Amino acid sequence: MRISVLFCAGACLALASVLSAQQALAPGGTEQTSALDIETIRVEVNLVNVYLSVHDKQGNSIDDLHKEDCSILEDKVPQTIRYFTQEKTMPLTVGLLLDTSGSQKNVLHAEQLAAMIFLKDVLTPKDESFLMAFDLGITQLTDHTNSRIEIARALGRARTNVGGDCTDPKHFCGTLLNDAVYQAAHEKLLHRTGRKVIILLTDGGDYGSQKTLDEAIRAAQRSDAIVYVILLDNWSFMPNANARFSKMTRLAQETGGRVIDVDIDSKINTRLQKAFALIQIELRKQYLASYTPANTKRDGTYRQLSISCGKRNKVQARAGYYAAGLAE
Repeated sequence: MRISVLFCAGACLALASVLSAQQALAPGGTEQTSALDIETIRVEVNLVNVYLSVHDKQGNSIDDLHKEDCSILEDKVPQTIRYFTQEKTMPLTVGLLLDTSGSQKNVLHAEQLAAMIFLKDVLTPKDESFLMAFDLGITQLTDHTNSRIEIARALGRARTNVGGDCTDPKHFCGTLLNDAVYQAAHEKLLHRTGRKVIILLTDGGDYGSQKTLDEAIRAAQRSDAIVYVILLDNWSFMPNANARFSKMTRLAQETGGRVIDVDIDSKINTRLQKAFALIQIELRKQYLASYTPANTKRDGTYRQLSISCGKRNKVQARAGYYAAGLAE
């Protein structure tokens, strides 16, 4: 986060001088003004914000860490952490992305129910959510809103596009997963403040996207969005299952999120609710670490991050960020 702080020292004195000058009259009795430039000092402080979750060896969240317990390397160079807090009050924006291709027709209702319960529980009055569906195209079900009624209506509007069933070679195929992540990050989250999360419900297949997985990841990183993937598995019927899992794992890990496997079986409702509950716990126990990078160049380059909070603990955080460019 780049914060511009404007210091107007002596502004009141300068304003008084201007008013005094405007009251002075020329010899002919006309008003004579005096041009007085009010000099301002602009100081720009570049802060990099990193949201992180920390777990012990058993996978339990650790919620009693302090600044001294963690270290950050940027491109292998140690950084000085300026602020370290556990984030419970900062506004949260949740982007929910539903895969509505034909392969999801048997699980969509369970997704809608679990998502509704999650958003009802996790959103506070200062938080917002937006919903998108993707198959052959991308549909915005609702814009940023805090209204539970609007969220429920938007979820209810989601419909599977049977013509986009990519598991059946006889059907015309289309699942614009990469495009949906890119659009959510670039258009809906880039200029938002606070914590930003994308929750992707999908089987991991992408067919027909104009954007690559790399471009989707970069868009999420530029917008500081954390991506959670709830991966709906039916491995006995899913083609290229390992490749799908690998791609979704990369999308999640490089943005600071995780992949949560959900088997498609008779317990799908319970499994989905547990997946959302896990995400909710992590969001409630996130830390925010902020530092001013030692590398002050405004070159728009990608900076690799390595974060440690004790040898025995596992840190879940984004893999890097893009520095500010000269035009920003």
